[in-house]
Amino acid sequence: MATAPRQQTAGVMAEPRIARIKQPKKVFVNSIDSYSSKYISKLLCECVLGAAGPEEEVEEDQNHSSAAAFQLVGTVSHPSEGDREYVLEEYFLLSREELLSKLMDCDVVLYNISQHAEQLEEALWAVSALHNEMEHFSGPKLFILISTVMTWACSKPVDPDDLELPFTDEIFWSRRPHPNFKQHIDLEKRVVKMGKTNRMLFSTYVVASGLQYGMGEQVFHYYFKNSWLGQEHEISIFGDGKNIIPTIHINDLASVVQNIIEHQPKPYYLIAVDGSNNTMEQIVKAVASELGSGKIQKKPVDEAYLVQDFSVTEIDSMLVNLRMEAVHIKKLLSVSWLCEFGLVENIELVVEEYRQTRRLLPIRLCVLGPPAVGKSTISKKICEHYKLHHITLKDTISETISQLKAAVKNAGPDAKDSAAEAQELLSSLKDAGEQNEGVLDEQLKVLKDKLMSNPCRNQGFVLDDFPKTYEQAKELFEVEEHDGASQTFYSRKISPEFVLYLDASDSFLMDRMINLPERLVQEHSYEPELFLKRLARYRENSTDEETVTNYFVEMDISPLYLEISSSDQPDCSLLMQKIVDTVGQPRNYGPSSREVEEEEERRKAEQRIRREIQERAEEEQKEAEEARSRAERWEEWIKSLEEVRQQEEEQLEALSVPMRSYLMEHVLPTLTQGLTECCRAHPQDPVDFLAEYLLKNNPFEYPQ
Repeated sequence: MATAPRQQTAGVMAEPRIARIKQPKKVFVNSIDSYSSKYISKLLCECVLGAAGPEEEVEEDQNHSSAAAFQLVGTVSHPSEGDREYVLEEYFLLSREELLSKLMDCDVVLYNISQHAEQLEEALWAVSALHNEMEHFSGPKLFILISTVMTWACSKPVDPDDLELPFTDEIFWSRRPHPNFKQHIDLEKRVVKMGKTNRMLFSTYVVASGLQYGMGEQVFHYYFKNSWLGQEHEISIFGDGKNIIPTIHINDLASVVQNIIEHQPKPYYLIAVDGSNNTMEQIVKAVASELGSGKIQKKPVDEAYLVQDFSVTEIDSMLVNLRMEAVHIKKLLSVSWLCEFGLVENIELVVEEYRQTRRLLPIRLCVLGPPAVGKSTISKKICEHYKLHHITLKDTISETISQLKAAVKNAGPDAKDSAAEAQELLSSLKDAGEQNEGVLDEQLKVLKDKLMSNPCRNQGFVLDDFPKTYEQAKELFEVEEHDGASQTFYSRKISPEFVLYLDASDSFLMDRMINLPERLVQEHSYEPELFLKRLARYRENSTDEETVTNYFVEMDISPLYLEISSSDQPDCSLLMQKIVDTVGQPRNYGPSSREVEEEEERRKAEQRIRREIQERAEEEQKEAEEARSRAERWEEWIKSLEEVRQQEEEQLEALSVPMRSYLMEHVLPTLTQGLTECCRAHPQDPVDFLAEYLLKNNPFEYPQ
């Protein structure tokens, strides 16, 4: 299997360590795609066969053989997408029977439970199953459990009178675990016990690992990320920060594992920590100083549980207070330490690893061109796209003066004089201005300090309209190194990677200047006479033998020439596309999983609101249509009802004509006379009187 070469980082990465392995071994690693197991596996894959003795013998043997000392197989939580070529086989969602078969084929079984508590049950099953199958082994097997120092978290002091006496692996039997890590210590004891049955056939080791750091970070990533982003001016420490944190670089932990496989020492319990004994405050302070402002603030421990980037296990680990010493490792193993004295002592190396591993590399650009060509507009668009810092000489000087004013205001009696002198000096430099291209050494120093600041070193910058001459470029970007003889080199920390040269015709620039708002004319000193002088001086400097463009060409930086011919938005978009094609993709943090979730929730909420508004509008429209339809139907019904009533009246009228005629002719005359007589007589019973009258005076009465 081809080995994966170990990545080098700007001269600070360690050289690959070489194991003294004579025959290749097949090694199983659980969760091989996790942070810890991944880098242990990578280092084991870098070991080659036949490396023993002096370096000369190693180099000579490497020339004859580069066969891998270890063949890595392991389980993964997600199928590989081609990013783990160093792994011979990956197992995804295996049954227990299938997994046991794979373990039986391996010489070494490595279970890492230092970060993932969910692996405890599987690790216990694996060591028990292998122990039960010892009689079926084809050869000796080695089981290594990478545990955590949290199984020591509640241990009593070795000497109550000497609290600085460290815990060592020689007294591992006295360890007491953190309440949340009791299952870890139970598993450690089971692993140790099963290895005592027949150590020649099945030997077991427990490695109590300190908090792991390096290669992109895991438990300390919150502090690295916030310092790099500069989102918090002061980085938070939860608690008093005086607790001692046992730590180890992930590559040093891998070297310990490699040495255990190679030497198989007699002690079966080893503590894997470096020799630092740094406090939490020292660690956070070092990270904040190297990547951020260096300022820290202490908060109550309870607030740590409100930080979504922390798991409960990580919070418990960062609150531990243990002074530890890896006695067995120092005495019995030949570990090639990368960070023997801890994170704080090697903070530059660890930070460089962090940047390289996570591809958080700064993008440094310089935008040059004649006045009014649109340098600031393009620079701001680049900064917005790549999340860079926009740097101009004028703004840098103004910012420095503002900082000095604040310092003077808050300074004590002893510091006011020096601060006032510095402010006066910088004020005079600012007044000198750039009208005659007279940039003084003090101004260049302020600008260089700005470019060397952590924000510019972390994300990068766009240097707008500076330097303007060859000499200014030399003074800004070159540094002297005194190594025997004084030599001058350009600084790779602040020198731009890309130079954009914007240009346009003089007539175009004049038209743009004339059409600028008065506010911008005053802000950029684009009065017609002054603008013509600046443009003429720029054209004259561009024809010199030594130009700023020539300086960048000498540095092997080929400027990207962009011709500006229009101020329209499509033209700006086309320019930005050319710049993006040249510079590449952003090299910074994308949105976090929490931010992605929040953005997804926000998007879903907006969609839900839009859908509800649309549904409400549709319902209102539907209700309006229904109301209109009901009104129309009501009008039709009223109209039809009126027509029916009118028809009924006409029918009744037509039927009533004969009846009225009959009554008028035969009934009403006699009835009227009867009623008249009744009114005259005033009888006691009018109805009976009327009836008798009608009977007597019936004109149709027939004779009997």
